[in-house]
Amino acid sequence: MTGRAVWIDEPGRLEIRPAEPVAPGPGEVLVRVARAGICGSDREVLRGTRPAGFVRYPVVPGHEWSGTVAAVGPAGDTGLVGRPVVAEGFRSCRVCAACRRGDTNLCTAPYEETGFTCPGAWSDHLVVPSHLLHVLPPGADLRAAAGLEPAACAAAACLQAGSVPGERVAVVGAGTLGLLATQLLAAGGPAELVAVDPRAGRAELAARCGAATLLSPDEAAAGRWSRRFDVVVEAAGAPGSAALACGLARRGGRVVLAGLAADGDHPLRAIDLVLPQLTVHTVFGAPSRAWTHAVRAFAAGQLDPAALVTHELPLDDVGEAFRLLEDVAGTAVKILLHPASRSGTDS
Repeated sequence: MTGRAVWIDEPGRLEIRPAEPVAPGPGEVLVRVARAGICGSDREVLRGTRPAGFVRYPVVPGHEWSGTVAAVGPAGDTGLVGRPVVAEGFRSCRVCAACRRGDTNLCTAPYEETGFTCPGAWSDHLVVPSHLLHVLPPGADLRAAAGLEPAACAAAACLQAGSVPGERVAVVGAGTLGLLATQLLAAGGPAELVAVDPRAGRAELAARCGAATLLSPDEAAAGRWSRRFDVVVEAAGAPGSAALACGLARRGGRVVLAGLAADGDHPLRAIDLVLPQLTVHTVFGAPSRAWTHAVRAFAAGQLDPAALVTHELPLDDVGEAFRLLEDVAGTAVKILLHPASRSGTDS
């Protein structure tokens, strides 16, 4: 077998099949995948719970990835060959009003995204439009760079927050998105940076990412922390986390909601937003400017997604990767898949 790819043909049906590299067309590049991440969105694809219109079966998942350009399409820039890269996932139209103003994640054309409606990176090779590429510095750590997709989403939240040096900042959620946001916010010189998460075992990692302390949601809801922070970024997506974030923000403060809570969430009340005069932003995905922000922070050494990597598995063990993802009481934070076979050799 010279190559392989993971397919989810329909909800609950996952299979690894042979896959030969596809020649890139005009305006495309062929990337040899180095690492690919797995996250809750991929679990939704396998379960069949991803919202209608945001997945198209059968599909090769893999929207978090890094790799090296192996070939370019006709009339493409041959100087890209051999360069380490990541790429934006949204296949935006580039001509609608949202795209024209820079909100490529809000493109009004029919939804298309790598790993959900277009073939993703759970494969040895991947073809993507060249205009979506972000070229990394020579010798970039591709293991770390595989986390730049969630980092771009975290960057979108941080750009919305507009934190300036000396402000008090809280991040609700110490999962992948929250910890990456913590790193980016820490680089901005806050006077205080606190993380909130029910998993006490995340305290050491949160500290490595720049948080001064890790609070449980119950501790954060106590009087001492109420209305304390200039900026609060919510990245937990848990029932009640949006309301908690708004309760932590000072009067006139700013809140960014980036998590998507499941059924059973506690709705926000207008009175709890209007009386303290909160500014509330929301984030879905990452526009191009957020990708640029994340890649620049990574290149400058201010963002290290590798700090979150707890497991690396060969592509053949994708079933085990899903099992680790399901183990909410386990130690997994970020799980990466790599093309190497179980024997340790590239296919």
